[in-house]
Amino acid sequence: MSEPLHSAATTIASWRTAEERGDVDAAVACLSPDVVLSSPLTDQFRFEGSDQLRDFLTVAFTAVKDVRYHTQAGEGDTYALVYRARVGSQSFEEVQMLRLDDQARITEITLFGRPMPALTALMHLMGPALARQQGRRGLATLMSVSTVPIHAMVSSGDRGMVAKTRPAARRT
Repeated sequence: MSEPLHSAATTIASWRTAEERGDVDAAVACLSPDVVLSSPLTDQFRFEGSDQLRDFLTVAFTAVKDVRYHTQAGEGDTYALVYRARVGSQSFEEVQMLRLDDQARITEITLFGRPMPALTALMHLMGPALARQQGRRGLATLMSVSTVPIHAMVSSGDRGMVAKTRPAARRT
């Protein structure tokens, strides 16, 4: 068993390093046993407990690459961390709102991500992988097939239609 974490600064630094390295064990060592993660993609469920978070982080660290933190704010038991990364070929930025317990372990994680094409790419990669991890191969296949058109629509809309409506776009 690893040494207990003693301060918020130590926990936050360890969490950042673990994510940048994709080290699931080091990330889980920062968590409270009753940690809760709110999904950035749906309000339908939350990941609860360090075992579920281990499964989530295993998939997330495979899907999200080149994590580089650039901003940190907070004090006491609440911190916001911001990083840039990529999902496949799509650039991605995420804000993590972290709350710590009285032992400086992460007890709550709320995620916010952008841009939308990266979120749909993340959904396409992570949803089926999480279903496979649970032994639900049929559901994994269904999720994989059903997320393709969503990601295609969002990506093509982002490249085509959104560009035409930006403030600097010329009217024709």
